[in-house]
Amino acid sequence: MNLFHTALKTAIIHVDMDAFFAAVETRDNPSLAGKPLIIGALPTERGVVATCNYEARKYGIRSAMNIKDAYRMCPDGVYMHPNMDKYRDASHQVQKIWRDYTDICEYISLDEGFLDITGSAHLYGGATNIVHEIKRRVKDIAQLTCSVGVGYSMMSAKLASEEKKPDGFFEILTPDTLKNLIIDRNVRIIYGVGIKTAARLERIGITTVRHIYENREAVEALLGNQSKQLLDLADGIDNRKVTPYAEQKSIGNEQTFQQDITDFKYLKDVLLLIARNLSFEIRSKKLYCCTVTLKITYANMQSITRSKSGEPTNKAADIYKTVASLLDKVEKRPIRLIGISVSNLTSTPNRQLSLLELETIDTLGMDTEERQDRLNDTMMKLQLKYGYDIVKTVSELEAEKRVYEKDG
Repeated sequence: MNLFHTALKTAIIHVDMDAFFAAVETRDNPSLAGKPLIIGALPTERGVVATCNYEARKYGIRSAMNIKDAYRMCPDGVYMHPNMDKYRDASHQVQKIWRDYTDICEYISLDEGFLDITGSAHLYGGATNIVHEIKRRVKDIAQLTCSVGVGYSMMSAKLASEEKKPDGFFEILTPDTLKNLIIDRNVRIIYGVGIKTAARLERIGITTVRHIYENREAVEALLGNQSKQLLDLADGIDNRKVTPYAEQKSIGNEQTFQQDITDFKYLKDVLLLIARNLSFEIRSKKLYCCTVTLKITYANMQSITRSKSGEPTNKAADIYKTVASLLDKVEKRPIRLIGISVSNLTSTPNRQLSLLELETIDTLGMDTEERQDRLNDTMMKLQLKYGYDIVKTVSELEAEKRVYEKDG
């Protein structure tokens, strides 16, 4: 059965870059090849492992592990802070390749995404040809490797990409194939089953997918309405759709501090730099946000969010102005983490001129806002061509200097 040439079927690809941050660092510094590389906090700092390469994983190190535990397990590893600007540039490079095959792309993170190729697979000779082209071009252009899965659903494509890591390719083309593959694996292999749900299932003796098949009524009694999705997914039924980037709910960025921060001027400098990152990300996708949210975690681990909605924007100055005003209104006590998310994303600015703006239209027919838009477009072109850090405002340069000076 040729699943991918049948118009009524769904063909989805899941691409997962291999040990992405570590791979980018090794690409740029070949002397790191073959060494356990751990990216995140340094062993002397408070923090966790962001990611590590496959050599480090042999020691049992994994993402989100406390950095001090990682150091105890692998004291001879190479530890370094992440370089998010570099990873973001590499991400844009590989995502551009993915978009050549479909405009229905859902990016889960910098290094992972789903592509719905149902309508385009036949243009490239089928899904398998697309996969081989993506893998070849990612290696040739970005000097990186990726693992790719092809499936009839999002869950099947995701599971397929995990089967042959690293630099692998696997297909799961039918529900029966998926069920046979996962039947004796832990229940957490099913999308949406986290630690808490798995623990609840374990308390009634259900630890594998086979146990779910054999105890459907017990699962329904335990989980109630939640059980329908779990049972459907265990049966290989997944009707979720790949959601293009512009339709995703939010995009965020945050900073965890090594020491709790009480200097709110410093926090505003950090917010300015985060706003710049988010602005670049949504502008590169030709998006605008209508809602800006400030996220704070205090020293006692209490988390709060404050949001404000308004006219669509993708400008760093607008995002920063909003979160800075929200920060002014929160309780002033030590802060462990601060971040920004933007949501209610749209691909159209939908801006209406105010009476004041109408009065500022100059003899060339451009108002102040339009001139700023053109300047932003020029900056974006320069950043995409020459790198994210090629253009900075005076405020951003000053904030960056103060942050780096304080961080030592």
